[in-house]
Amino acid sequence: MLQAEGVWFRYARDRPWVLTGDDLGIEAGEVLGLCGPSGGGKSTLGRVLAGHLRPDRGRVTVDGAVPRPRRAPHPVQLVLQQPERAIDPRWTVRQALAATGAELDGLDERLVHRDWLDRYPHEISGGELQRVNLARALLVRPRYLVADEISASLDAVTQARIWTLLLEHCREAGIGVLAISHDRPLLETVAGRVLDRSPVPDAAG
Repeated sequence: MLQAEGVWFRYARDRPWVLTGDDLGIEAGEVLGLCGPSGGGKSTLGRVLAGHLRPDRGRVTVDGAVPRPRRAPHPVQLVLQQPERAIDPRWTVRQALAATGAELDGLDERLVHRDWLDRYPHEISGGELQRVNLARALLVRPRYLVADEISASLDAVTQARIWTLLLEHCREAGIGVLAISHDRPLLETVAGRVLDRSPVPDAAG
């Protein structure tokens, strides 16, 4: 289980709390939806779960243990809404995927077509680039994936395709998913259960 226990977080000592004693648990292979308006701390919680931010209080555990900084990839991978910000525009798709250190033999061709590999990010569509971003996260064989508004800027057909591909892969690999979105109908479609998160007064996150 991926679990947050009594997690508190703020971006600076003189800033308001964004997370105030949050508890959350995701089972292996489960898809959990996290819904709420902007400013509710959804993205901040996702970053804490993936080890991008360190909680001020409380802890995050994977199978009962706190992940420690090490050379191996973090067991919780984070995928964001804007893939162009996550991939170096000077790299080809092949270089971006190889930077994970994983063998490309394990690449899921349902997500990334082989003829994209020698293209640069600007040479494929936004939906295709997001599929590359997802494939990069999955190549390192995470236990859990935080998908933060991964289809918010895409058309409905592309949204459906990306979620279908992602859920198929995660189901086969037993990967737990935290799907973050303000779009509750989407979450009700892709997730087994949905949690609502309201903004903390005077907080931003």
